[in-house]
Amino acid sequence: MMTYPRDCCRKLPIMNENHKESQPKVDHVDDNFATCLLKLLVMVLIFYVFREECFGNKKRKGNDQLKENDQLKENDQLRKENDQLRKENGKLQKEIDERKAQFRNGWQKSLLYPDWRKEFFQAVTITLDPDTAHPSLVLSEGNRRVTWGEKSQDLPENPQRFYSFPCVLGLQVITSGRCYWEVEVGDSQAWDLGICRSHVMRKGGISIKPEGGFWAIRSYNDEYWALTSPETQLIPKEHPARVCIFLEYEEGRISFYNMTDKSHIHTFSQGSFEGPLKPFFRLWPSDSACLTICPVLEAAQNPLC
Repeated sequence: MMTYPRDCCRKLPIMNENHKESQPKVDHVDDNFATCLLKLLVMVLIFYVFREECFGNKKRKGNDQLKENDQLKENDQLRKENDQLRKENGKLQKEIDERKAQFRNGWQKSLLYPDWRKEFFQAVTITLDPDTAHPSLVLSEGNRRVTWGEKSQDLPENPQRFYSFPCVLGLQVITSGRCYWEVEVGDSQAWDLGICRSHVMRKGGISIKPEGGFWAIRSYNDEYWALTSPETQLIPKEHPARVCIFLEYEEGRISFYNMTDKSHIHTFSQGSFEGPLKPFFRLWPSDSACLTICPVLEAAQNPLC
């Protein structure tokens, strides 16, 4: 039987305790590794989120840019289509206006046109204004007839009176609408008929043309003229014994018709009238005939008033 010294036996437990203390602390190492791994995962996650956010922003910006480009292209295309439609509309409107003008010109030459046209115009009773009559003109028949007098009358001075030319205006003022009146000229070969602005010159160098505020036609020595600039010669088929004057205020149009053969004489068209207008009449010293305004009912019913 073997025996050990007591000291040896007594030291073994101590050695075992020292051995335990010298063993590595595995649990502590595992905790550190897990912490580092968690931090790494968090960093990877943050990086991934950041990258996705950056990529998403770029993608959104790219999509927004594409949408903006598409919108610009679409707007440009719509603008081009709109311009094209506007051009086509302009061409169609021009064609419509041309066809209307052709129809109007053709219809104006119809012998039925002046009588048919009266249905769309208001007949007005015109009387002559004695305050505007030249001293050589004599008014009669309730101021519906004007005649060239043998002697100049001694009339009171009036700023409304014509002194340069033997003219007289209608008393009625026209500021709107469509109206017509008729004048019997009979065998007279020297007269002016039309309309004028109410404030035209009465003295001095009067220009009986549109730029002077007059829209009129003239008969003189068997010739007929539209008093334009320059004057336009008119060639009626028959001498007009009665003239019908159609005024379209808003349209800026005044038309003259020979009621003897119902033919169109001339039309002034300027776009639009402004201010008050008055009927205009003129006689010439070389002609002793008269001008007579036809009453509304008589003008509408009788071939001659």
